[in-house]
Amino acid sequence: MCSQEKADRQPLPISEIEVLWITAGLGCDGDTIAATAATQPSIEDIVLGALPWIPKVHFHNPFLASEVGDDFMAHFHAAAEGKSRPFILVLEGSVPNEKNKKVGYWASFGTDRTTGQPITTCEWIDRLAPKAWAIIAAGTCATYGGIHAMEGNPTGCMGLPDYLGWKWRSIAGIPIVCVPGCPVQPDNFMETLLYLLTMAAGRAPIIPLDECLRPAWLFGSTLHEGCDRGGYYEQAQFAEEYGSPLCIVKLGCWGPVVQCNVGKRGWMGGIGGCPNVGGICIGCTMPGFPDKFMPFMNQPPGSLLSSAAVQTYGRAIHALRRFTQASLNKEPIWRQKMSSSGNQNEMA
Repeated sequence: MCSQEKADRQPLPISEIEVLWITAGLGCDGDTIAATAATQPSIEDIVLGALPWIPKVHFHNPFLASEVGDDFMAHFHAAAEGKSRPFILVLEGSVPNEKNKKVGYWASFGTDRTTGQPITTCEWIDRLAPKAWAIIAAGTCATYGGIHAMEGNPTGCMGLPDYLGWKWRSIAGIPIVCVPGCPVQPDNFMETLLYLLTMAAGRAPIIPLDECLRPAWLFGSTLHEGCDRGGYYEQAQFAEEYGSPLCIVKLGCWGPVVQCNVGKRGWMGGIGGCPNVGGICIGCTMPGFPDKFMPFMNQPPGSLLSSAAVQTYGRAIHALRRFTQASLNKEPIWRQKMSSSGNQNEMA
């Protein structure tokens, strides 16, 4: 668990706060799109002030904003100059290594108001991170590097903790908050943002994070532990092809070891989620993704042993349960109406 040391905290409660969202990391904007599906709470709930006991939120995301160009970028420049309200910085997309080449840049966000030259994403992080009240890394690319950080990639990209340091703390003493997922599960992100807003209002303790900087209450269990198919695994009932309702570990699912709540939470409005719709888990919430989970759709090596062990008792247990089930599907004899020719008179 992350240490809870405190730095120079801004006075609480905070009555108004900015959310500055940078989508210019190496990514696909999928986390922004996913967040629009959240319902617990929704972006609209946060922005319109529908929830009590949190600060007034000024939300700035380039994909969702009505402002464009210099008008939009003005909020980021003001924050970098220390002229804005307290702000939460959200980064979407992995952080490139801008020092691994002689010319050019990998990613940028807006332009310098004096020179007109692009400002790299890394420059924005360097400018904003020291002034941020808190930072959220949204999605697996921002948290741990994700797809773009695969071995051999030319960008040398990484997650935000690798860029800023795993022991980094904001001016409020808050570690980087990582909400992984490819893309991020909508309600996981918005619930995490709501927790930080509640903290800013002085109504919650410091956010509890695990050793990988993930919200502990969201990523404390494996996908398997909340999966609707878990009972089939225990009974050694494994799917041999897609479309089956049985356990899909033999089709390549990593659910027994991956820390993710999508099986229990669903995707949108409690519906969907990879295993719930027949999709295997490929480990996208884990720091080792994707390299350690490839090739996708091959049965995980560890599951070969565990499924073999389950086979030794699972089928026997299943047979015994069927026997008990058959017994329990019959009413007790004293409830049954007997004819006058039986051992008991028919009950009135």
